[in-house]
Amino acid sequence: MPAVALFALAGCGSSDGGGADGPSDDTSSAAARDKGPLCVGKASAEGLHVLRGGGYRLPGGGAVQYETAQSDGMTRTAGLRDGASYQDGQKSQTVKPGQRVTLSGHAYTVSQICSYRVVLWPEDAKDRAKAAAAPASMKPVGGKADERLCFTTNPAVRAAAAKAFPPKGGNWSLLNNGGVTRLHTGGSVAVFSADADKKTATISENCTGITVADYEDVTIGDTLEFAGVEFKLTEVTEDGAVRLTRTSA
Repeated sequence: MPAVALFALAGCGSSDGGGADGPSDDTSSAAARDKGPLCVGKASAEGLHVLRGGGYRLPGGGAVQYETAQSDGMTRTAGLRDGASYQDGQKSQTVKPGQRVTLSGHAYTVSQICSYRVVLWPEDAKDRAKAAAAPASMKPVGGKADERLCFTTNPAVRAAAAKAFPPKGGNWSLLNNGGVTRLHTGGSVAVFSADADKKTATISENCTGITVADYEDVTIGDTLEFAGVEFKLTEVTEDGAVRLTRTSA
């Protein structure tokens, strides 16, 4: 299996969705109840991808979580929560595609809502430039120093991530409770549960000590994103392996 890059970066492409006072049913069982559509709106290269169940450090300061996902077969809304991880007293808000929101005093447009991600476009050019700034090194060292690799729209970092994963159409296999898979430019992915009978799995991504994605009870055919690259869950085996097939370029 090739080395793989990790960061909650923005990427292009179309694209399944995300916790309340602790993880909520809207997040953990979204795949089972999701009525679609998969995505509403359009992602841009400058957009920040906040992944389902995870937190994202914002270029303008502060952080935000994709807390809950709602769909009715025609459109989508998402619940966003302040902070990189759950704490009592954080502000939550429900947003829709195209809405302008203020997070930690900075303005963002909700350019796309998918079941597995929310894409935020920074309205301030300085915030967009900060998000796209090159890291000091492409080699992860661990901890806070890797934030430029984890929370970025930088094209070089994004390209390194895409190249390190299996090619489009290729499969990536992960073992349930098989430890963490270290990724090419920092962070890790781990499978916390896999049920071959129900064909469901829970897969989380961590970077700089932050859970940047927590895909609970996803099932066959659901879309997931890691480091700006999209996958579908295609198999959960009797021996606890989870197979993901890359669907984006």
